[in-house]
Amino acid sequence: MTLGTGESTGVETGATEQVHLRRIGLVEDHESVAVGLQAILSDEADLALVAVATTVDELLLRGPQLDLVVLDLRLGDGSSPRSNVEKLHGIGVQVLVYTGAENPFLVRSAARAGVLGVVRKSEPAAAIVSAIRRAADGNQVVTTDWAAAIDGDPHLPDVGLSPRQREVLALYASGEKAGRVARLAGLSEQTVNDYLVRIRNKYAEAGRPAPTKTDLYKRAVEDGWLPMPELPPRSDVSPQQ
Repeated sequence: MTLGTGESTGVETGATEQVHLRRIGLVEDHESVAVGLQAILSDEADLALVAVATTVDELLLRGPQLDLVVLDLRLGDGSSPRSNVEKLHGIGVQVLVYTGAENPFLVRSAARAGVLGVVRKSEPAAAIVSAIRRAADGNQVVTTDWAAAIDGDPHLPDVGLSPRQREVLALYASGEKAGRVARLAGLSEQTVNDYLVRIRNKYAEAGRPAPTKTDLYKRAVEDGWLPMPELPPRSDVSPQQ
């Protein structure tokens, strides 16, 4: 849904005073969280939640003019944090991570893509507002979660894959065969195989060899092109004696 209809860049607060309005977008697939953030920002004269979408692609299709996107890391479409951040950076919008209790890997993945910071959904409303305001002004938001994620970054060398190479890697490493990747990406199968050779060569040159498909999957996860697999729920049900 799209929230707000005003197109002005300022809000009058008195006879002569104007407050610069920051236009905020939210990518979040839990309606209750979106409603909660809207309520938190409703009393802030300088912050307006003008667009809410369940995926980054959905938000991009609407083309709203935004000062900041608040991004949930774990979305139902299975997209990776890093690819989502890069899409938003591609239209010139900065990103603030809005997280529940995701594992540090997801935060590191977003950090490597250059988000401004991370704020937990469980933080007091005042802390969330402050973080959004700082990020909307282009400032970094430094928190203990953010610092821990950066400190825990394995600092793996960037292999410099092109956008097309990343697309092929993500499709192939996720389990698709070369022919299927070719159809999905609109390429010939020979071109896909050529890309895979170049991708493997780049990883080898960076000291991160990936000779097998399993190795490519590991590298794609390490670099944030694919989400980290989650452990299946445990079934600790023991028969009663």
